[in-house]
Amino acid sequence: MTEDAASGIILILVAGFLQGTFMLPIKYARRWEWENTWLGFSLSAYLVFPWLVAGLTVPHLKEVVAGTSGVTLVRTLLWGLGWGLGGLLFGLGVNYVGLALGFAIVIGLAAAIGTLIPLLVVSHVGPSSTQGITVLVGVLVTLAGISVCSWAGRMREKASTKEPGASGPSPGRTYALGLLFCILSGVLCPCGNLGFAFGSEITTIATRTGTAAQYASYPLWALLAFPPFICNEVFCLILLVRRQTFPRFLLPGTGKNFFLAGSMGAMWLGGMLLYGMGAIKLGSIGSSIGWAIVMSLMVIVANLWGFLTGEWRGADRKPLQIMCAGLAILVVAMFMVGSGLR
Repeated sequence: MTEDAASGIILILVAGFLQGTFMLPIKYARRWEWENTWLGFSLSAYLVFPWLVAGLTVPHLKEVVAGTSGVTLVRTLLWGLGWGLGGLLFGLGVNYVGLALGFAIVIGLAAAIGTLIPLLVVSHVGPSSTQGITVLVGVLVTLAGISVCSWAGRMREKASTKEPGASGPSPGRTYALGLLFCILSGVLCPCGNLGFAFGSEITTIATRTGTAAQYASYPLWALLAFPPFICNEVFCLILLVRRQTFPRFLLPGTGKNFFLAGSMGAMWLGGMLLYGMGAIKLGSIGSSIGWAIVMSLMVIVANLWGFLTGEWRGADRKPLQIMCAGLAILVVAMFMVGSGLR
C-alpha cells in the first residue's frame, strides 16, 4: 500500500468516526423538539459551514463555480436533491417501521449502491478482476454485518414494545408505506457519494485555479449540500408551524442547544470533507472503497455510542451478543474492502 493510500484510509476512518458520532449531541438538547435541533443542524451542516470552509480554503471560489459547465452544475444539484430527499424519507420511514429495520434497509442499500456504481462506472477496475471481486465480496459482507446489527436492534425493539406504554412500528398499510419510504431512501441517499464520484470537473477546476489538492473537493461538497439544506429547512419549518414549537427557541438554554446543533453540523461536515480527501488519495476506486468503509464504521461507532449512553441498558443478553457479532462482521468487511487497494 502506498503512502497516499495509507493516509487516505486514515482520513476515511476518521470520517467514519465523525459520521457515527454526529448524532450524539441531539441527546443533550434539552427543551427542544426534534425539528428545533434539526433546523440548527441543517443550517450549519448544509449551508453555513460548507461555504465557510470552501471560502477559506479555495482561493478563487467564484471562478471555480463560474468556470464549471452548466451541465455539471445542474447534475451536481440534482444529485444533491436526491441526497436531501433520501434523508427526509429515512426520517419518515423509520417512524413507521422502527429504527433497526429502517436503518438496515437504508444503510444496506446505500452501502451497496454507493459502492458499486462508482466501481462499475467511474473506476477503471473491472468487476471480474481480482480487485473488483475483492471489493464486491467486501460489500456483501458489509450488507451481512448491517443485517445482523439490524436483527439485534429489532429484537431489542420487540422487547421494548412489550413494556406498558411502549409503541411499536405501525401495522398494515402504514407499515408497508414505511418500507417503501425506506427503500426509496436507500436508493436516494447514495446520491451524495455519486455526486462526488461524478463531480470531478469541479475538483479539477479548483486544482487548476490554485486550490491545494486536499481541498479541491470542498466546492463540490458545498454545491452538493445546498439542495439538502432546502429540503431539510422546509420540512423543519413545516413541523415548527404545525406543532407550534417555534417558541422553544426562546426558552432558557437555547444558546447551549444551538452550540450542540452546530457541533452536529461540524462533525457531519468534517466527516464528509475528510471522506472526500481520503477518497481522492485512493485514486479512481476511492469513492467505492471509501464509501463502504465509512458506512461500516458509521454503524459500528453509532452502536458503540448507543451502548455507552445506556440505550442497551436492561436489554437481554442474546440481542447484545448478536449485535457484537454484527459489529465483528463489519470490522472484517472493512479489512476486506480495504484489501482491494492492493
